[in-house]
Amino acid sequence: MHIVVRALAGATSLFALSTAAAAAEATDRAAVAAIEAGAEAQDDQQTIVVTGQRGEYGIKSTSTATRTDTLLRNVPQAMSVVSEAQIEDQSLRSIADLLLFVPGATPGTGESNRDQLTLRGNNTTADFFVDGLRDDAQYFRDFYNLDRVEVLKGPNAMIFGRGGGGGIINRVTKRASLSSGQQFIISRDSEGGTRGTADVDLPVTGAVGVRVNSVWEKGDSFRRDTEMERYGINPTIGFVAGPDTRIDLSYEYFHDRRTTDRGIPSRRGRPLEGYDRTFFGNPEASWSDADVQIASLSAEHGFSDALKVRHRTQLADYDKFYQNVFPSSAVGPGTDTLTVGAYNSRNDRRNLISQTDLIWTGQLLGIDQTLLVGFEAGRQRSRNQRLSGTIADGNSVSLDDPVVKRTISYARGASDADNRTSATFAAGYVQTQLRPTDTLEIVAGLRFDRFRLSVDDERPEVATFTRTDRLWSPRLGLVFKPANKLSLYGSYSRSYLPQSGEQFSGLNPATAALKPERFDNIEVGAKWEPVDGLLATAAIYQLDRTNTQARDSLDRVVLTGATRTRGVELGLERSITDEWQVSGGYALQDSGITEATTACVSGSCDVPLVPRHSFSLWTKYQFTKPFAAGLGVLARSRSYASISNAVELPGYARLDGALYYRLTPGIEAQLNVENLLNRDYFPTAHNDNNIAPGAPRTARLTLRADF
Repeated sequence: MHIVVRALAGATSLFALSTAAAAAEATDRAAVAAIEAGAEAQDDQQTIVVTGQRGEYGIKSTSTATRTDTLLRNVPQAMSVVSEAQIEDQSLRSIADLLLFVPGATPGTGESNRDQLTLRGNNTTADFFVDGLRDDAQYFRDFYNLDRVEVLKGPNAMIFGRGGGGGIINRVTKRASLSSGQQFIISRDSEGGTRGTADVDLPVTGAVGVRVNSVWEKGDSFRRDTEMERYGINPTIGFVAGPDTRIDLSYEYFHDRRTTDRGIPSRRGRPLEGYDRTFFGNPEASWSDADVQIASLSAEHGFSDALKVRHRTQLADYDKFYQNVFPSSAVGPGTDTLTVGAYNSRNDRRNLISQTDLIWTGQLLGIDQTLLVGFEAGRQRSRNQRLSGTIADGNSVSLDDPVVKRTISYARGASDADNRTSATFAAGYVQTQLRPTDTLEIVAGLRFDRFRLSVDDERPEVATFTRTDRLWSPRLGLVFKPANKLSLYGSYSRSYLPQSGEQFSGLNPATAALKPERFDNIEVGAKWEPVDGLLATAAIYQLDRTNTQARDSLDRVVLTGATRTRGVELGLERSITDEWQVSGGYALQDSGITEATTACVSGSCDVPLVPRHSFSLWTKYQFTKPFAAGLGVLARSRSYASISNAVELPGYARLDGALYYRLTPGIEAQLNVENLLNRDYFPTAHNDNNIAPGAPRTARLTLRADF
């Protein structure tokens, strides 16, 4: 058994401590071992030994990218995996923190009320999944109940359906292992934040296990007048009904309330200097409140060694409200004044999604293959309301006193959303992984989606708009294995995004008649294990986005806009030796508008939040049994805050560090320091005047106990 207790202390009293490689509970150790061993034996005629220890970065195989158990090096697309061990070692606390260490990804601020990112030049608030099922509501996700986070690059409609043009993020949750283990973690940081998590994994009988993960966190920020509190609990039950059948039930309740801090404005085309800690707007009138409930059923049955069926059903309920008072203009030239704006919004959603896969492995016409046939169906109902704020006595503030202390009234404006949406979808797909020789594998798949959206617009009277799209999404990949640990691949994939947008808010009489946006990705790459356990990857790609909206000479909406992103991605994951863990990456990206869009009428804008160069490296070394240390480097070249290209975010570099120490068997301590050199930087933005300053030097002390 293992328990972990983490405690963070203030920066002045921080002392360097460490973690040892204690056993971490992986998701169903026996199942993972069987998956990896079987996949490796099929590919290389040898068996993988799965240690199951905390300290292992990444994974060797996954069923996310192809929905079949496949070695990561034989997946014909770029993919980054951040395991629970790396999340804990780096003390990552958010999707935004994690994405800084993913090649080709840039986190967004999400208006300080949701996860948002730009991946391969495409911005998204909805391409999030949990255990392979859609989790597309707008909120901040937590890592307390996760085994790993998988970031798949490029269009992924063949596996995940609509959207996912630049890629998707899939969170893989923990489940009952049917063995005994407990972990408790408590931490405290130099800004006064406290966080505690618990993971209790208990067998009930030989065939039934229960696991409960929970989290509570409360804290402030280096930004003045901001605070956050979140808590969650995720009980799961695992039932093994014989050697070939397993059923898992899961329920999660998660609450997140925080100050919606939209950041700082710009001045003369750059982020405003000297106000990194200043709140612009009204912190007392700016908050976000999200309540998330997700219940799921997962069942898997093997009819034989060659044939198995897997089913998942998810019922999710998202209640979300946020309100914000924020900087809405740049600081005026020659003045110390700016304007602020205000609005609030309610976004509630109910998802019911079901997915069934039939997987057969065998020979057809003398050729080894794995065949996937599947069906997915679901319904998503949403309620969207927005009210615009009017600030008494004007909306101008000065830099000397940027906190709005005036009365703010809220009312529905002419363009404010007030609608109910109902989205229904059904999809069928088939994929084959053919292995005509030991050195060649062909991955070919095709998916058909029927997506219907109905929007009841209640401004000022009820009007209903509907749109039905029938989408064919192909995928083709070739994997050539010239050596035992080397795979070369080429791939093509396509995705679509209906003109209603990711959050179903864009359907109106003009867009209801328009074809979906289209994403086409061509990619070649290599995946190599230079030493056992270390994976080096390289990818070169071109991603085209077409059918984006523009305006013609008569001011009609037409689909002539286009965006192209070209890039190179390099990655390094897992372990160099048993003592040396590493995760690193480099991306070279060029992303721009190639045909005029509504947002870029000139047709020659750079896509925002896409630095030309980005580099990250995190490494941890176990010097002795009780003592280890970690070091991280982030570097990014300049990028633009918005499609206007009027405000530039300067390039920056950041250095992080960590020390780990085993105090007694099962008790570990850890010190993480972010931004060791206390650099001033601006990692991301939402627009030209909602820019997020980077945190100054911040320390977090953690205590972990394993039983």
